[in-house]
Amino acid sequence: MPGSPWPLGAHWDGAGVNFALFSQHATTVELCLFDAEGKKEIALIRLRNWTNQVWHGYLPGIAPGQLYGYRIDGGYDPDMGHRFNPNKLLLDPYARAIVGELDREEMHFDDDQYDRSRDTRDNAATMLKSCVINDGFDWGHDSPPKTAWAETVLYEVHVKGFTQVHPEVPAALRGSYAGLASPAALAHLTRLGITAVNLLPVHYHLDEYRLLQNGLSNYWGYNSIGFFAPHPGYHSGATGLSVANEFKLMVKTLHAAGIEVIIDVVYNHTAESDRHGPTLSFRGIDNSTYYRLKPGQPRSPENFTGCGNTLNLSHPRVLQMVMDSLRYWVTEMHVDGFRFDLAVTLAREDSGFDTHSGFLNTVLQDPVLAGVKLIAEPWDLGPDGYQLGRFPPGWAEWNDRYRDTVRDFWLRRHATMGELAERLCASSDLFRHQGRKPQASVNFISAHDGFTLHDLTTFEQKHNESNGEDNRDGHNQNLSWNCGVEGECDAAQVLALRRRLQRALLAMLLFSQGVPMLLGGDELGRSQHGNNNAYCQDNEINWFDWASADQELIDFVSRLIDLRRHFPQLRRTDWLTGKSMHRRHTDIVWLHPHGSPMAAAQWNDPAQRAFGFTLGPETSDGPLLLCLINAEIGDVSFQLPPGMWSTLIDTSVEATSNARISTLDGIVDIAAHSIVLLEQPFTEQPSERGRRALSS
Repeated sequence: MPGSPWPLGAHWDGAGVNFALFSQHATTVELCLFDAEGKKEIALIRLRNWTNQVWHGYLPGIAPGQLYGYRIDGGYDPDMGHRFNPNKLLLDPYARAIVGELDREEMHFDDDQYDRSRDTRDNAATMLKSCVINDGFDWGHDSPPKTAWAETVLYEVHVKGFTQVHPEVPAALRGSYAGLASPAALAHLTRLGITAVNLLPVHYHLDEYRLLQNGLSNYWGYNSIGFFAPHPGYHSGATGLSVANEFKLMVKTLHAAGIEVIIDVVYNHTAESDRHGPTLSFRGIDNSTYYRLKPGQPRSPENFTGCGNTLNLSHPRVLQMVMDSLRYWVTEMHVDGFRFDLAVTLAREDSGFDTHSGFLNTVLQDPVLAGVKLIAEPWDLGPDGYQLGRFPPGWAEWNDRYRDTVRDFWLRRHATMGELAERLCASSDLFRHQGRKPQASVNFISAHDGFTLHDLTTFEQKHNESNGEDNRDGHNQNLSWNCGVEGECDAAQVLALRRRLQRALLAMLLFSQGVPMLLGGDELGRSQHGNNNAYCQDNEINWFDWASADQELIDFVSRLIDLRRHFPQLRRTDWLTGKSMHRRHTDIVWLHPHGSPMAAAQWNDPAQRAFGFTLGPETSDGPLLLCLINAEIGDVSFQLPPGMWSTLIDTSVEATSNARISTLDGIVDIAAHSIVLLEQPFTEQPSERGRRALSS
């Protein structure tokens, strides 16, 4: 039966399956059906219907669970960008489930070093298979939390590493989608006050051949090949649900706890790598359409990503695939947003990065994506690849300038107070344009890529030897400080300083305007033993060590998040201006330790490492906040503004209290390497009561 060219992919309607595959340059498309084990090809059906460059056919009697793939021909001509090879079984780009393992990867390479001819080995027996699924799932009363950006606290976490060795998670669920939704995992997230988990890639991804040869794997998962299929490596199997439905159950459970699910997506490149990589899907379906090829060198794909190839989102059908994938994860999987890896690549046109690219314009007008969170990693490795602050309204961006300035100020002592103040105020110098709000800045101290918070104060040199690249990989400019001793030590004074710095950095993150992102495990004191590029370590280097979790630090982070939630001044929805608000308080006043407003020259004084600021009340009866920052190596005395102040948190000590500070003498000492947040509650003055009485 001819079937329909829409929708793309394999769709079961209860009586059979419609298959539809886009290929502009193919001349022959054959659908291959396999037995339940995926080893034996049981049918080969030529798709003869080609409508608007979509090959399609309908097979009655086919049901969910059917394994399939494609063989496609159209000529092997690398000089024209064509690499068709019917000897290679290909995955459906729209496959909603992928099964099997690449146990003989050399069979999947289709050319020799010089592209002289295509490989004649048939790889079907050992190739991955696409699988027809039934999308049905009982969502019940699932309701996305739809947490406002200003209320959001992000928690970047790897599905497996979070619970792989968690003693309170049932063994059968550890390291899985179900494990992330287990009571023990939820208890930790709610204890902290997290509003959204930002999951490292959950699309189907593969390990690079080089890593497999070295006994490693692509643990992070930034090597996608299936943009509609959840990765089965995080499937427990213990729930009795399919991979997709276990993922859905995780989302539903997190939603019930008020936690959003944001997933990291990698649409900039695929696991097929450069021209010498394996042929798994896109290269064999239509290489010259799916990938950007180098001008004048069609044998080689562009490599703006550092991973060997670049998807060609300038082509409408490739852009359609990405948009269909995004909509699928929102409508069918109920995710609440996306963080786009190397997002500059997605917005590249022939002329380079374009704020009005097809991708950015299409996302902007899409009604399904209008209600979800969109976060860009605003750089790639191509020309003019650093584009922080240039994404359009509706987007938030990872702010590495925040990361670097905060690290530099506290740990390397180079950044000035003026630079730090810009970052504390959501980097208005970068984001305050075109109606964008402070929440455009996603602030972070550490992320999956780089040192953990613990390692940031423990190592000055990266220690990536276990990655098998002779410690050449990973960043060299970490802006870290080992507090005088490289690596772990037993010196009480060094350990106390490291912990104090960690608390100050965490407080800085939660007291800054913008959206805070906490690297999962930083609140536990998690270490990667100095590895700042642990992408290939599926072991204790990355797994959360719950047995050694720092319970006091967890409580401290929970207290910080609670303060942020309680005081709207810490998460303003509009830009700070220095203008008067309620009771003649301005929204922000910057203070020298002597108590006077900061002078222009003082902002850039590299010797000055201590200052304060007040945040005016958001309502007429709201409190006034005072934040005092001391990054000096010794204590600093601050002259406080008039009134009675209560300490909300003092990062120089493990425990916190609300002890009142008397201002009879107006002086308070702030310990080195610490932050103190104070509150002055609203107290109605007699004259104000009199005015209210008269007005009534």
